[in-house]
Amino acid sequence: MTTDTLPKAASRQVQIGGRTVTITGIAKGAGMIRPDMATMLGFVATDAAIAPTALQALVREAADASFNRITVDGDTSTNDSFVLMSSQRADHARIESLQSAEGRALRDAVVALSVQLAQAIVRDGEGATKFITVRVEGGRDEAECRRAAYAVAHSPLVKTAFFASDPNLGRILAAVGYAGIADLDQSLIDLHLDDVHVAQRGGRHADYREERGQRVMKQAEITVRVHLHRGTAATEVWTCDLSHDYVSINADYRS
Repeated sequence: MTTDTLPKAASRQVQIGGRTVTITGIAKGAGMIRPDMATMLGFVATDAAIAPTALQALVREAADASFNRITVDGDTSTNDSFVLMSSQRADHARIESLQSAEGRALRDAVVALSVQLAQAIVRDGEGATKFITVRVEGGRDEAECRRAAYAVAHSPLVKTAFFASDPNLGRILAAVGYAGIADLDQSLIDLHLDDVHVAQRGGRHADYREERGQRVMKQAEITVRVHLHRGTAATEVWTCDLSHDYVSINADYRS
């Protein structure tokens, strides 16, 4: 398990064609985690009867909704994988398409289990003390929302501010600004920390008080919500804070 502090496993069942289908998965990872060749391993198995082409489409969709949305430290390695396999043993009519009612039911269950495993990796991030959801809304497309979300989630300054429970709004807004979104108008950006509206149209919200932001930052789970006011696209990624223990673990650890 290298630097993992606990095993990561999940299982659930869903009714498909009047039959009970089981989906079980395991995952490994705690550091050097981000999409694109990170040290993350995920394996999900099911007994659902599903056509190979539909299974291939499902593994891509599940990965994009889960393991491709996490980052612990923004670093990478060379051996990540996510594998979805089926024994085909469930006694129901074979699923040929994810667009059928049975296909949608299986897809929802596989995606939910994959999200659970992916989030478990973040929760067990090296030295992590907080689980953080970064949601970016109001983009022109999902790609630019993802760029902004990962700019915030990867930023060491943002992550250390979360560890210190310091509502340093400038760090979050700066990360959005350098995310590489063409013609971004900073004067339109809104920022929330959970239910606290901290920035409006690029500046401090008139009713914001730092003690309210600090209250949120002290929580074990936090949602950062950024609205770009450029369109209707949205996405979210999951990350953690950056603590003293992360430095100690990686200063001492040899692969």
